Amino acid sequence: MTKKTKQLKVTLKRSTNRRVVAHKACVTGLGLRRIGHTVTVADTPENRGMINKVSYLLAVEEA
Repeated sequence: MTKKTKQLKVTLKRSTNRRVVAHKACVTGLGLRRIGHTVTVADTPENRGMINKVSYLLAVEEA
């Protein structure tokens, strides 16, 4: 029996220019590359932590 994990759609809405290095690393860690780029990530505590840290740059919705 496989357990299906929840997914989140994350979109980069603001630029990473002039941001703290740790915040840029979180955006890169989520797999985002440019403004308007959307990725689907698993809803894990690690990803939630990165999303919370840079929430002012992102739009998040359940996939």
